[in-house]
Amino acid sequence: MTDHLTRRDFVTAASALASAALLPAAATGPAGSTDGTIVLFQGDSITDAGRDRGVADPNSAGALGSGYPLLVASAALAAHPDRGLRFYNRGISGNKVPDLAARWATDTVALAPDVLSILIGVNDFWHKLDHGYTGTVEDYERQYAALLEETRRALPRVRLIVLEPFVLRCGAVDDRWFPEFDQRRAAAELVARRAGAAFVPLQRVFNDLAGRGTPQYWAADGVHPTPAGHAAIAEQWRRAAKL
Repeated sequence: MTDHLTRRDFVTAASALASAALLPAAATGPAGSTDGTIVLFQGDSITDAGRDRGVADPNSAGALGSGYPLLVASAALAAHPDRGLRFYNRGISGNKVPDLAARWATDTVALAPDVLSILIGVNDFWHKLDHGYTGTVEDYERQYAALLEETRRALPRVRLIVLEPFVLRCGAVDDRWFPEFDQRRAAAELVARRAGAAFVPLQRVFNDLAGRGTPQYWAADGVHPTPAGHAAIAEQWRRAAKL
């Protein structure tokens, strides 16, 4: 992808995103039909992106936040107004895997998504540096695997998309993060593969982008994406949804 997405690029991406490649086969139908596919984004502050937690309705700009969930949803909704697509964002800033597990029944299972996207892992390490958290790489892998197993039992037909946690070396990210953060990235990929989820490798993407500019252009503090960074995630999410 290029550093700057044009309007044409974004509309093209939207069309591909909301096509039958994204939607479960059982949900697609003839032209003019309404499939009502539910897409749910889960995670921490990167997914939260300042969303209005007081709004529970699907497809609300405020409820989707200002990040990649809004970019994905708004483009798909514009491209396919006839499909009854419903997009929800339930990311919560500061969350770790145990936090997701504590609210999973209400914030995930109860919504019965057809497509479930998860981005989690940065705080599972970051909070060890400044919040007194003691979870290990092994804890992260075990807890994440258990969460996806629970999801498969409760929602056997759900399509899972696991995004790789990523950081860039700037701002809050320094040598203290490594090699443990890289081990957590590897754990996320292993968990995704075992759960039969589509895995989106974001670290490689952001490393490449940072090499063509500055890390701060894509993630000002090394963790939270800028608008350009969120656009990059949205594009990678769209590509993964084809699988």
